[in-house]
Amino acid sequence: MTKKNFPALKLSAIAALGLLACTGVQAADRGAPPTRVAAVTDTYGDITVKDPYRWLEKQGDPKVHQWSVAQDKRTRNYFDKLPFRKPIFDNLMTQISATSSSYYDLHPAGDKLFAMYNQPPKQQPMIAVLGNAADPAQAKIVLDPNVLNSKGTTAIDWFVPSHDGSKVAVSMSDNGSEDGSVHIIDAVTGKQIDKTIPLVQYPTGGGSVAWKADGTGFWYTRYPGADQPADRQHFYEQIYFHKLGDDPAKDTYVLGKDFPKVAEIALDSHQNPNYVVASVANGDGGEFAHYVIGQDGSVKQVSRFEDKIVAATIGEDNAMYLVSRKDAPRGKLLKLKLESKLDALDLAQAKVIVAESDAVIQPGGEFGGSPVIVTKDALYVREIVGGPSRVAIYDHEGKARGTLPLPDVAAVDEVEALSDGSLLYSVKTYLNPPYYSRYDEKSGKAAATKLAQTSATSYGDTEVVREFATSKDGTKIPLNIVRRKGIKLDGSNPVLLNGYGGYSVNQTPRFLAPATRLWLDAGGVFVIANLRGGGEFGEEWHSQGALVNKQNVFDDFTAAAQYLIAQKYTTSEHMAAIGGSNGGLLMGAVFTQHPELFKAVVSQVGIYDMLRVELDPNGAFNTTEFGSVKNPDQLKALYAYSPYHHVQDGAKYPAIFMATGETDGRVNPMHSRKMIARLQAATAGKPVYLSINSHAGHGIGSSLSIKANQTADVYAFLFDQLGMKFPAK
Repeated sequence: MTKKNFPALKLSAIAALGLLACTGVQAADRGAPPTRVAAVTDTYGDITVKDPYRWLEKQGDPKVHQWSVAQDKRTRNYFDKLPFRKPIFDNLMTQISATSSSYYDLHPAGDKLFAMYNQPPKQQPMIAVLGNAADPAQAKIVLDPNVLNSKGTTAIDWFVPSHDGSKVAVSMSDNGSEDGSVHIIDAVTGKQIDKTIPLVQYPTGGGSVAWKADGTGFWYTRYPGADQPADRQHFYEQIYFHKLGDDPAKDTYVLGKDFPKVAEIALDSHQNPNYVVASVANGDGGEFAHYVIGQDGSVKQVSRFEDKIVAATIGEDNAMYLVSRKDAPRGKLLKLKLESKLDALDLAQAKVIVAESDAVIQPGGEFGGSPVIVTKDALYVREIVGGPSRVAIYDHEGKARGTLPLPDVAAVDEVEALSDGSLLYSVKTYLNPPYYSRYDEKSGKAAATKLAQTSATSYGDTEVVREFATSKDGTKIPLNIVRRKGIKLDGSNPVLLNGYGGYSVNQTPRFLAPATRLWLDAGGVFVIANLRGGGEFGEEWHSQGALVNKQNVFDDFTAAAQYLIAQKYTTSEHMAAIGGSNGGLLMGAVFTQHPELFKAVVSQVGIYDMLRVELDPNGAFNTTEFGSVKNPDQLKALYAYSPYHHVQDGAKYPAIFMATGETDGRVNPMHSRKMIARLQAATAGKPVYLSINSHAGHGIGSSLSIKANQTADVYAFLFDQLGMKFPAK
């Protein structure tokens, strides 16, 4: 094959000012700080590109820090001059402070019920313990990170109680880093009762714990220590066993030396304490292998990546239930009886008890609870249909028994079986605060519990309509349009369009207060698009927006924007877009491909240089979702949409606001630095701003005040750029 050079970055306008001389160059965005240009030429297969801002990748470089401070100062000066920025923040904090305490991430243990407990205006959620009555009046705090750190920058990553509820294993990290160590806490006294175990949690592969049935120890995930080379330390996650009282440095290795470099391990024994199910993801692309660990430490592999088992659990009936996508992209449910010896477990003996249907059985993964809940009498299977979800009920052999009661257009993130025979399940909708319902298996009836959030924000004048845009290839894309009743479709409405489209993540209903209420009160419309790359319609929907098909996601979002214009919700002059992380990549791709489509874009913790993303620890995990430059076809696709490489000099880009955190272990903040520098040098349009927070990461674990300030920045920017007025009381 003849080697050819693909178009490099168009740098002629700044090359004349000393591109190779590494001089300071004034940006085309005249208010931006000058940024030094020092081009580096890279060749990937048949593609040659120039990278003018490679030096901004060096996180610890004093010059990079100086540049970041100058960018953030410029952005803060911009916000400080906006008359409605403080009123927006005050409005948000008033609404947040008036919101009741809330509970989530439930963990039944014996007759106790543990939960994450959020109590605004405290900076961080806590761990609380209740009884089966799920009565907040009886709740007691087990661990309060706000007491441990008055600055509010210590966060609970996750927690797992022992099966009798006497102890809790808690991962905690600082400054949004998600770099967590595990602490063992007495559930009664709240005191730490064992040595801290480091290297358990990191944003690359996550982290996990599963207790031994008798509570004398637990299995846990562990990363290589500081004695290992730096390029190994956030990879090669393995499983160890810790006996309480022992030195963690001498803990027993169990499993993982032959796992992939990008293994992500989740351990679970909450439905049957006699067995641990170890789910091992092959990076972020949706492939899983499953192992069972017995109480004696014996291990049996049950499924491999190629088997397409995407979730597994063991019920109290000593049967293993597996969600399979083999020849069933929306999922089918298998049942495999456990034998007296784990060695006898054979996936080939599993039988299909629930066939593929119109609904998608939820997979496992980082952000999803167990998709199959097993009780003595029934199976509860969490399903999704295009965004909204439902919970199907079956007997143990797969005979249908109906569904859990739910309002229209709702989402269920959690279903937990309690020791008294009832179930608690979460209910989320767009317009009402979240709550938990209790389901009684004998009567088949459900009733709301006192585990319910209240809010000062009301959506009584609001409706959610579901419409469909047609993408470039004819695919119908669902749009969830949040609007005030009686809205006039005359093209004058400010519209904020949100999307994600990746990792099989579902954009499900969730309470939108208080920021969306402010947006609606100012005359706006809020729209959430269910794009390909998500999992709303199963694995085919995901795969059509992954790897070499990623461009479909951008086409879907573009079609959504064009639909809103065609239906006279808005015009390009009144429309903004917002997305974060993979959704930040979406923003970058769309505004470089269609700079005329939006008046303003907010892109948070985004990915922009698709040719260098896999060089970061978490970027290596992303190759199963995005692809690798080492694969010729994937390289071609990556380069074709890589936002950083398609910024054009002189293009009239919309106003852009990017935000990132210095401790982000999921997306390297260098992406935001380089992209902002490139845009500021090239744009002939609106200003381009960057906010960099030294006490924040990817957003997970950030303090309440940081989150509120970041949200205030977003809406102040949008109000300013779209010419909106702060709504009168």
